[in-house]
Amino acid sequence: MRIPALAAALVAFAGLFVPATAAADDACGGRPPVVLLHGLGGNGPGNFLFLQPRLKDAGYCAFTFTYGQPLPAVPVGGLTAIEDSSRQIAAFIDRVRKETGSAEVDLVGHSEGAFQALYVPKVLGYAHRIRRVVALAPPTHGTDVSRLVTLADRIGVRSTLDRLLTTVGCAACPQLLPGGSAVETLTAGPIAQPGVRYTIIASRTDLDVTPHETSFVREPGVRNLFVQDVCPHDPVGHVGLAFDSGVADMIGNALDPRHASPVRCTIGPPA
Repeated sequence: MRIPALAAALVAFAGLFVPATAAADDACGGRPPVVLLHGLGGNGPGNFLFLQPRLKDAGYCAFTFTYGQPLPAVPVGGLTAIEDSSRQIAAFIDRVRKETGSAEVDLVGHSEGAFQALYVPKVLGYAHRIRRVVALAPPTHGTDVSRLVTLADRIGVRSTLDRLLTTVGCAACPQLLPGGSAVETLTAGPIAQPGVRYTIIASRTDLDVTPHETSFVREPGVRNLFVQDVCPHDPVGHVGLAFDSGVADMIGNALDPRHASPVRCTIGPPA
């Protein structure tokens, strides 16, 4: 839940991307457009500085924007309440669908954006507009942030921590911790929605979303994958998932499994 240095360095790109207009779905090579959802404390253009061009080079129409940005002049998003950000995301999905002429989109989310990629189809009833979801390290069941939240619970300061996070301007933060309101909403009943195919990718060296299995959804229609299951020597960290060539290959294979290609393992950023 911290904002690593890499993410902080990239926030200068916020607000610079406006999706191009496409006349019809075939302008995207016959594939649904891909909506990229950034993580907490980041922004769309910065979070996907590496992945968006990779997807475009592979023939995808890939769109991103910054949601949950409380101060328009400050390029930091994902801070407002999950339910408010989810409505912004839904509106952006509809905008992309209209501009591309596509009935459906694919969602690729990172961190909080990965949580939203699970939340929006279920809670907002957008499953019929989503074909595939690829979620990178979502705090699906609430992250304890390397056991810091567990410690706060143990010493009786959890309520103080939640209030502090909200006071400093991160309404989403306590919602994504164990027992948080957004986590409770998402995990009440099945998460996976009929007609949507899900892939969740996590890293065993992630220090932000922990325990690492908290990302996974053990339901039909969901593939759960650790990066190290495919690339055992990759030390990629939480932010690094969006800047790792091997992970990018895994994402491409999840979006188009019929044309899956071998994953080229690399040493991803450990942050």
